[in-house]
Amino acid sequence: MGCNEYQKVLKAPDIGAKFKLGEQLYNEGKYEKANKLFAQIVPNYRGKPQAEKLMYLYSYSFYKIQDYYVAGYQFERFATSYPKSEKVEEASFLAVKSYYMLSPVYSKSQKETKEAIEKLQEFINIYPNSSYLAEANTMMKELVFKLEKKAFEIAKQYNTISDYEAAIRSFENFVFEYPGSTLREDALFYRLDSAYRLAVNSIERKRKERLEIAKDYNNTFKSTYANSEYISDVDEMAMVIEEELKAYSAKS
Repeated sequence: MGCNEYQKVLKAPDIGAKFKLGEQLYNEGKYEKANKLFAQIVPNYRGKPQAEKLMYLYSYSFYKIQDYYVAGYQFERFATSYPKSEKVEEASFLAVKSYYMLSPVYSKSQKETKEAIEKLQEFINIYPNSSYLAEANTMMKELVFKLEKKAFEIAKQYNTISDYEAAIRSFENFVFEYPGSTLREDALFYRLDSAYRLAVNSIERKRKERLEIAKDYNNTFKSTYANSEYISDVDEMAMVIEEELKAYSAKS
């Protein structure tokens, strides 16, 4: 099909010709051209029998051209408008997948990630036996890991800049919020590392109490991760903590 024919149909008032050519272009993988034709005729087909097919193709054309904001919105509209459609589950999943595609790298604001997690959870609740369930669960894990990674890196940054109190608080929150995280071992190590550094650099009146907190964290880490790659550092800290606390025992 030549460019002239496409332009002719695009400019002509014949909605049937637009639908037919739009579908043909869609099937050929020319999604942008198909999308332009569909956009012109969507209002004309509202309430008609062909509307369901048109709205499905129209929604999918946005997905194919990677306009995920509009794709998510249109697929949701499709699912709401045609709850009895045989395509409703697929459309609901593609709406969710569109939100997933909008989730940015972990270092940026995670507003879209949180939204995608909510939408995914809704989908999993509505379609617990869906054929898309495995993919939905994989996406969920990936999105949750982004939130974990962001929280972890913020906490670690506090450790790096020697704001140990903020680091301890942030790692405490992290292990509470993400108990099953793959970053848990690292988080518990850096929590200990922050508590240790805070203790050994403390003013005298706070030193003993902080050493005892560091000792608790040290014991927790060792009992949980006895074979950790961090264990030599942990043992070294334990020795220093014990030496320092012994000095207090000798004084009392």
